Amino acid sequence: MDIREAYLSYFESKGHKRYESSPLVPEDASLLFVNAGMVPFKTVFTGEVPRPNPPIATSCQTCLRAGGKHNDLENVGHTARHHTFFEMLGNFSFGDYFKKDAIAYGWEFVTEVLKFPVEKLWVTIHDSDDEAHEFWKTHIAEDRILRLGDKDNFWQMGDTGPCGPSSEIFYDQGAEDFNTEEDYLGGDGDRFLEIWNLVFMQYDRDSEGTLNPLPKPSIDTGMGYERVVALHEGKQSNYDSSLFMPIIEEVEKMVGKKYVYAEGASYRVIADHIRTALFLIAQGIHFDREGRGYVMRRIVRRAIRHGYLLGLNEPFMYKLVKTVIDIMGAHYGYLAESREKVEKAIRLEEERFFKTIASGIELFEAELKNTKETFSGEVAFKLYDTYGFPLDLTEDMLREKGLKLDLNKFEELMQEQKNRSKGAWKGSGDSKNDGDFKGLIEEFGANKFVGYDTKAKKCKVLALLNSEFKRIESLGLGESGWIMLEDTPFYPESGGQAGDSGEISNIAKVNDTKKFFDLNLSEIRLEGTINVGDMVDVVVSDKREETTRHHSATHLLHAVLRDILGEHVTQAGSQVSHERLRFDFSHPEALSSEEISRVEERVNSLVAQGIKGVTEQMSVEDAKNSGAMALFGEKYGDSVRVVSFAKESVELCGGTHVENSSAIGTFVISKESGVSAGVRRIEALCSQASYKYLKDLRVENLEAKEEVKNSDLKAGIGRLKSQIKELKDELADALKAGSQSVEGEKVGDVMVVVDEIQGGDIKERIDELKNSHDKIVVMLFQVKGAKVLMAAGVKDAGLKAGAWIKATAPIVGGGGGGRDDFAQAGGKDSSRLDEAKVEALKFAKENL
Repeated sequence: MDIREAYLSYFESKGHKRYESSPLVPEDASLLFVNAGMVPFKTVFTGEVPRPNPPIATSCQTCLRAGGKHNDLENVGHTARHHTFFEMLGNFSFGDYFKKDAIAYGWEFVTEVLKFPVEKLWVTIHDSDDEAHEFWKTHIAEDRILRLGDKDNFWQMGDTGPCGPSSEIFYDQGAEDFNTEEDYLGGDGDRFLEIWNLVFMQYDRDSEGTLNPLPKPSIDTGMGYERVVALHEGKQSNYDSSLFMPIIEEVEKMVGKKYVYAEGASYRVIADHIRTALFLIAQGIHFDREGRGYVMRRIVRRAIRHGYLLGLNEPFMYKLVKTVIDIMGAHYGYLAESREKVEKAIRLEEERFFKTIASGIELFEAELKNTKETFSGEVAFKLYDTYGFPLDLTEDMLREKGLKLDLNKFEELMQEQKNRSKGAWKGSGDSKNDGDFKGLIEEFGANKFVGYDTKAKKCKVLALLNSEFKRIESLGLGESGWIMLEDTPFYPESGGQAGDSGEISNIAKVNDTKKFFDLNLSEIRLEGTINVGDMVDVVVSDKREETTRHHSATHLLHAVLRDILGEHVTQAGSQVSHERLRFDFSHPEALSSEEISRVEERVNSLVAQGIKGVTEQMSVEDAKNSGAMALFGEKYGDSVRVVSFAKESVELCGGTHVENSSAIGTFVISKESGVSAGVRRIEALCSQASYKYLKDLRVENLEAKEEVKNSDLKAGIGRLKSQIKELKDELADALKAGSQSVEGEKVGDVMVVVDEIQGGDIKERIDELKNSHDKIVVMLFQVKGAKVLMAAGVKDAGLKAGAWIKATAPIVGGGGGGRDDFAQAGGKDSSRLDEAKVEALKFAKENL
């Protein structure tokens, strides 16, 4: 039985709308990843957006938990049920059915579809929920219903807001294999396994802690797919099921050693983590030093280290990608499409880590010898910063040894590094979630964009909002705010394309246009007064035409990159404006100058061919069957817009495009660079922007030719380089010739030199003196204008150079320091140089 399909089909038969799994990267700015099945519906539950139609839904949502509140990562491989990546089956009611139906649906699916024996099932409810108790009595014996408190059976989204009691269905795996003191219903043992959680969202908790009944109570349920599959297959561990064993068997082949559950934690870690990496990379996440890319890196490197423990000393994880796709690809079609990209990305990451893992473990083992209870935070930071060991990987290794980590020192060093780089990651997301958007959607629905066909139109003002996104009736001279137009021609920033600007009836400037939920709103600054209900004449700026040209050029660029570099190339981000385009794409290495030239030449060839741009509206399935490229994570409706330039480029896209490729004009690549591991970036220009760019280059070229006094710029630069080399050689010879001898005296068996030199490199001169004496202390001074340079060197003598410099430098108004064998300083007062030399000599003699 395909349990995933059986679940979704069952709830479809009950009138629920099936939703595809949302991307692992959520729209919710407070979350790094989607960590529960209800996350994609959070704004519906909180009332930020209206209820969908129908108001009941079902989904199989991919989820990821890798630390924080849900600290699953450290448990993965050591327990039967913990995973980083997992799937959550769920059915939801947004103010429609409530407890009675939710309980009935759950019981019917578990007993009649999954056919779990009734005698194996138990139920828990909140100790105050008499209503749920009455409904459950109609399905299961009263003595199999257990009441528990807030800790186990009460759910809340936050300290305030929607919340309510919950009810859980448990499966008894039997006392014969589970007999620890925690193996009781409600305990932490594995005998009674929770398979379904039903949340009865019936209250709104206010700031005083009072529970106020919600006018339309809702249902949020969750069933862990992996554990249900394991139970259905009669397995006591998720890892023994058909979802994981094929992966573990592949690892067995690589290692050459049979997997035994009791000693097999490393096999399980690898099997779990390769699933996570596959889904993240397929969904567009890239390895990085921060943010989501860092989470993925630490997961993959944790798996690599476990492979290393099993004896795998070269990249191996990328070879498991096909096996996971064989298991999960039928339901998640994009996995197979991304196979080449995923394998390359994982292999490159493995190669990076394998270069340093042996050295890192050697450092770790060396520090272990000096560790009694607490491992050095400095060494842990060096493992992270130099050898690429994520912190929790080091903590894993220490946990195996029963040791603690000096986390305070590690975090202190980490903060110092962040302060230096000023690159701390911040979650993405919009902070404007308190605006009056819900009311606008309920009153007007989404306002339609009609700008494909026109850039000028008479529109009705449906609503006005101030800068805090609160509804107002009018905006006056000098004020700023947002306007909602009926059937607006202003394109909202979307899909990488910049939002439109323009004018409204000569009384307002449109600075930008953005999308908030389904609303198309334009940001305006008033030069007069505008009121809700007014009819206004709107005109889109001419910048739109240039933006459109750059957008179409991006499509052609994407197609050409796939053609020249390979089909592993996929879009990883883009920005398109009237001034330029920026296109990020997956590719493991920098493009050569030859490849850049080929790409540029090929795009210009397509432009010159004058290919007609065709836009068609069709279903998502028809679009994909036609070969149209879609971006993972983009939200597409039932009907989508497909933009094509013959067979050269076919993509799903809601942006604006040229009617013919010839309108793009000259296409010029201005820069190619790296963004992160496995992601490259091309910046380019076309039309008027490329003309200006080339014009500026021509001016710069002519000015450079004048500077080098040669019409052949390359030859002129070559001549200057030769002249510079000759002058450097002459200068070096002059300094060498002018390097006067210095005077010194013996103090015991140590040569003491304190002197001034006129030219040359002061450090090199000290090194020469140290090389020519067995024991020497030397301090040299050099005057540069009113300033004094000074340096000290010590070889096999008791004097410390740093202390010597610190004692002498203040005399000439300076300061400095350094090592015991070499130190240097600078001073502001050259008039006291003779005094400094006397004191320096005195200090040396007294301290030898």
